[in-house]
Formats: sequence, structure tokens, C-alpha cells
Amino acid sequence: MTSKKVILTGDRPTGKLHLGHYIGSLRNRVEMQNSGKYEPFIMIADQQALTDNARNPEKIRNSLIQVALDYLSVGLDPAKSTIFVQSQIPALAELNLYYLNLVTVSRLERNPTVKAEIQQKNFERSIPAGFFTYPVSQAADITAFKAELVPVGDDQEPMLEQTREIVRTFNSIYQKQVLVEPEGVFPPKGMGRLPGLDGNAKMSKSLGNAIYLSDDADTLRKKVMSMYTDPNHIHVEDPGQVEGNMVFTYLDVFDDDKQKVAELKEHYQAGGLGDVKIKRYLNEVLEAKLAPIRAKRAEYEADIAAVYQMLKEGSAKANEVANQTLAEVRAAIGVNYFD
Repeated sequence: MTSKKVILTGDRPTGKLHLGHYIGSLRNRVEMQNSGKYEPFIMIADQQALTDNARNPEKIRNSLIQVALDYLSVGLDPAKSTIFVQSQIPALAELNLYYLNLVTVSRLERNPTVKAEIQQKNFERSIPAGFFTYPVSQAADITAFKAELVPVGDDQEPMLEQTREIVRTFNSIYQKQVLVEPEGVFPPKGMGRLPGLDGNAKMSKSLGNAIYLSDDADTLRKKVMSMYTDPNHIHVEDPGQVEGNMVFTYLDVFDDDKQKVAELKEHYQAGGLGDVKIKRYLNEVLEAKLAPIRAKRAEYEADIAAVYQMLKEGSAKANEVANQTLAEVRAAIGVNYFD
């Protein structure tokens, strides 16, 4: 009998989760959790969120419970997955401190993901040190639970490679095979990133182009009816463009009836199918997916104290595992003077 593979994954609590998160990671997590083949640790990365939100801690505090509700509503089950809060695991900070000594500044500067995010956030030379070194913090998170698999987006591969380098360096210097090298689990081709309602390459809160898992039916309908289609499809009888048309992009992802989608595309391209009609159909498809999630969320929202208790219990369990790894790391380095 093979043992279950350990998974570590999670999200920064900087707002409610949206359909992009669902397609990119949440749906896959639930499937992996329910397969019985894995032992998932799911982290709400509040400390990582503070690396670029330190002056607005309320945003993180308020978002934490929203992310927890989103997790539970999509089917993540605390009986099958350990759901925990990063800041409640002190061992992670100590592991991070040891790993920082094994990484050079120039290596961090070369990390493509860090470079891209520094540019995206317009930090220029005013980069918070915590943000600059967060790949090392991520290595602490991953190795603390000896995660073998880390489900991430394609753009996170450089972060995983940095973790693997730290693992190899640590095991080599201290001549103990304490840490485990992780592998990435990437979204299926074409499922990595859901574009925004406006056709922007990324769905995000800051761009105001997202459908949230917690949106009510009326909000969902309004957002779908505002979606970007083909700007040249002015009259119903005009032939329409399918490529770059967000309604069809979303139908490709969310509608299980692929034959119907193919027929709608053909009709639209030939002319005679209006945008309003296909948007109403997409709204039905999305409502069928989101209604059960919304209903489940309402149940958990009725007892927020129980959600906090779930996070507390998950964090206690995660603490035990991380403390065991920390003890092994301290012993390997030789700073366990009083053991």
C-alpha cells in the first residue's frame, strides 16, 4: 500500500476568490482531495499577503474569513484537507531565517516571477524586503510540510525551482536528507488563467473585471450582460467573431455541453445570433455552477465562529507537522543545544 503524497497549496487573502481561482486551482484541489491519493495542506498565506499590504492589515484580516468561506463553499473539506493560517505556524518564520542564509541577493534578483511582480506593482527601488525575499518564505512553507506536490500556475515554476535549489543546498551543506524537493502540478493546457470580463488577459479584483464565487444571482447576471464580445457584431444578422469573444471563451470553459457550444459558435459566425441571447445562455450555465456554491457559503456564513474554529484546529494540526520538520532542521544545523 503506497502512502499518500503530501500537497501544499493556498492563496493570499487579499479579497474574495473569483472564477479565475476556481478554474485555475480550487476545482483541481477538490478533485485531488476527494481522490484519496493525497494529503493536502491548504494555507491561507496572510504573512505573504502582508509583504505588500503591511500598511493595510485590515484588508488581510477581513479577507481571511472570506477566503475560508470560499474554500468551504467549493467543497474543500477540513476532514480531508488541513486548512490553516500561515501566521499561526511559528516554525515557518524560523525555517525562513535559516534558508535566507543559503540564498544570494543576486539569485533573488534573477527570479523571473519576482522581477515580473516588482514591475507589475511599480515598486522600482522601493521594494519591501519581505516581498523581495518571499520565494525563500515560500520554500519554508513547502518544505515545512515535506510537500512532494505543489499545485501552482505556470508562472510559479521559477519559485519552485528556487525551493528545489534551497533543498539541495541545505541537504548538501548539512549532509542530511531532511528536506524534500517538490514538483509542480500545473493546470491543464488552456486552463491556466481565465481572462477578465473585459477581455483583459487576467481576471482580477484590482481591474474590476471578475465574477466572484460569492456573487448573488442578480450581480452575476449584470456582469455577464456587460461582458466583452465582438465590437463589430452590431446587428443580429451580422457574422460574429468567436476568437477573443469572452462569452464563448467562458462557454468553452464552463459549459459541459460541448456540442451545444460548437453549434452556437457556428450560428454566431454565420450571423443571425445576437449577443444578448448568448449572454443569457452563459448566465444560465454559470448560475447552474455557482448556485450550489452560493448556497453552501450561506450555510457557513451563518456560523462564522465555527469557521474560525476550523481554521484554529487546522492550524494546530499544521503546527505539529511543521514543528517536527523544524526539529530535524535544527538538529541538522546543530542548533539543538539543549535537546
